[in-house]
Amino acid sequence: MFRRWAALLALLVLAVPDARADAVADFYRGKVIRVVVGFGSGGGYDVYARLLARYFGKYIPGNPSLVVQNMPGAGGLRAANFIYAAAPKDGTTIGMFSRDMPLLAALGTTSGVQFDPQKFTWIGSSSSFVDDAYVLIVRADAPATSIAEARRPGGPPLVLAGSGEGAPGNDVPMILRDTIGLNAKVVSGYPDSSAMFLAMERGEVHGRTVDLSTLRSFRSTWLQPGSGMNVLVQFARKTRHPELADIPMARELAPTDDARALIELAELPYVMARPFAAPPGVPQDRAQALQAAFLATHRDPQYLEEAAKLKVDVSPVGGTDVLHTVERIAGASQRSVDHLRKLLAETKGGG
Repeated sequence: MFRRWAALLALLVLAVPDARADAVADFYRGKVIRVVVGFGSGGGYDVYARLLARYFGKYIPGNPSLVVQNMPGAGGLRAANFIYAAAPKDGTTIGMFSRDMPLLAALGTTSGVQFDPQKFTWIGSSSSFVDDAYVLIVRADAPATSIAEARRPGGPPLVLAGSGEGAPGNDVPMILRDTIGLNAKVVSGYPDSSAMFLAMERGEVHGRTVDLSTLRSFRSTWLQPGSGMNVLVQFARKTRHPELADIPMARELAPTDDARALIELAELPYVMARPFAAPPGVPQDRAQALQAAFLATHRDPQYLEEAAKLKVDVSPVGGTDVLHTVERIAGASQRSVDHLRKLLAETKGGG
């Protein structure tokens, strides 16, 4: 009798995962998952979201369809708030917004933040910046053509394009100004990456900060000698990128330990460079299915082939690793947080 009960119990235990998988498949079958992107079309975030959407449904039980919706505004803040507070919590809506949103929440300098980043249902990040870098690139006719020139006080500042408060294009130049003496000002309000590229081409601004992978995808000729563009400094890396071996990293130029600590805090979000999240409260079985499908998608040969053609960095991390990064940001030293909070509060509105 004992053996019979034991065998029956074993069968029930083995049947539980199958039952959960069947329930997830039943839910998603015939459904459409909306992927909300916090930036306009034609930029790096949009490319990653649309690339994922073409393959993700194949690995979700029930094989739902996916549709991408752009929701630009406030450097991704609008989309982050929507996913957290207004999107359905049933696993049919996921979002992609700025990697800096967890840092913005930790600083508490923006009244518009309506989310707790530790409570998102983190699905994963398509890039951990293994083969990427965040760079400052300027036109050849800019007031400075090297980082040494850009750090000299007293001359005309570099005028850089930015989007909204909390976006890297706004905050990173101000961090570089404070830590390594970059002589720059930011013109905010550009709706997306495409608009900032056009502003550079038209001469409205001298340059911008941007992912190396985005340059590869949309302005690859700018990285070639004689292009009329100059990369001045790298950010978000511990070592120089192989393609930019002659370009210094910001942390190399930091004059003090405090400056270096501030740079390293601001670089933390790049470990989750292209993040995807669902609202809090998604049923656990669906959340786990989305997280597993996310990593499976990034092993798909066709996905990888298309990513290579698009020249984007694919170095995925799962939802648990993204959450750990968010927790590291939330647990950063109070001294560095206070310093960064003060800096961004002083420069709010474009510096």
